[in-house]
Amino acid sequence: MSVAVIGGGSWATALVKILSDNQHSITWWVRRARVAEKICSDHHNPDYLSQVHIDVSKVKVTNQFSDAIRDAATIILAVPSAFLQDVLVTTDKTDFKTKIVFSAIKGIVPDKLMIVGEYLNKYLDVQSGNIGVITGPCHAEEVAMEKLSYLTIACSEIENARKFAAMLQCRYIRTTISDDIYGTEYAAVLKNVIAIASGICHGLGYGDNFQAVLVSNALQEIKRFIDAVHPISRDISDSAYLGDLLVTCYSQFSRNRTFGSMIGKGYSIASAQLEMNMIAEGYYAVACIQRINEHINTEMPVCQAVFNVLYKKSDPGEEISRLAERLK
Repeated sequence: MSVAVIGGGSWATALVKILSDNQHSITWWVRRARVAEKICSDHHNPDYLSQVHIDVSKVKVTNQFSDAIRDAATIILAVPSAFLQDVLVTTDKTDFKTKIVFSAIKGIVPDKLMIVGEYLNKYLDVQSGNIGVITGPCHAEEVAMEKLSYLTIACSEIENARKFAAMLQCRYIRTTISDDIYGTEYAAVLKNVIAIASGICHGLGYGDNFQAVLVSNALQEIKRFIDAVHPISRDISDSAYLGDLLVTCYSQFSRNRTFGSMIGKGYSIASAQLEMNMIAEGYYAVACIQRINEHINTEMPVCQAVFNVLYKKSDPGEEISRLAERLK
């Protein structure tokens, strides 16, 4: 099956590796022509996961978006949510008419306050049954090392989820399917915000005992939110929710936790972003979640604390001290 992977970052690179290892025909879109040329000549991504070998006999690399998606039956979006509209600006609804589109984006389209699936349905007329989500728990760095990892593939049309899950399943990838588009996608957004909170606490010197209480409270916060936006029966302890939250809060590879830790240690937002040279999706997500929650009004003290630190310039130490009084 022909697949187009959209994005040049670490997660896009990991997905290209999985699919090419599974012998699928891939077109890979990256934004910069220089990067496309380097991948073709050197057989690796010069900017992310450079240890991953790219088999260019299976992977066609281009910086022309229309070329990338033209012949693809399935499109995987793996760009930062803040830049999604810029990437899709040259596309037309007809470009996606017969495509199945899976989002590997863990964020909200900022100007629209929509998860990616909602945006695709409303603005590109992609049928809801042809929209899916790829979620964890999974970090691209461990995929690159072929450490056993698990992915959850969600789609309201369960047969589409099943077929795509089979495309990804391999020696080092196990897959689970779900029909909970809203819950898995919102949970993937929220866990990045919580990971920033976890990082801030780590940067301030809080220990593992406190982190355990923080994360367990945050899980209930995620449940309240996703139950409010899409009230269906779901088990919040499943890997797509709890597992993804845990790995993002605790892993050395979590950019959101790293970003938060730098903030806790006294870095400015600009300095932390510059030093990381990577996008921490939670930074953008927390402002979007704050605005969405103004309408649904759920209790979200952890997300509120992160918003106060990042956007209201509250002192991290004082903010987490106040949050600690509310945890139980």
